[in-house]
Amino acid sequence: MSTIHELSKQALELPAPERAALAHELLLSLEPETDADSEAAWDLEIDARLERVEQGRYSATEWRESLTRIRRSLSEESQLTTSFGEA
Repeated sequence: MSTIHELSKQALELPAPERAALAHELLLSLEPETDADSEAAWDLEIDARLERVEQGRYSATEWRESLTRIRRSLSEESQLTTSFGEA
């Protein structure tokens, strides 16, 4: 019997919460290592956004409205690309 088969059999005998925790750990192990520069850049961006909120320089938009705007923008962009492609 293979090691993977044995491990799988043992894992399936675990209670559901422990199986979930194991699955989570296994999935995390497949993700690439965190890039320190990227992490630092996100920290700065989050801090800047929070500062704008705290200073009242930010206006929130309801997510449905944002989605509508994004879709409209993508549609307009697609139409422009199509128009230029025909010329």
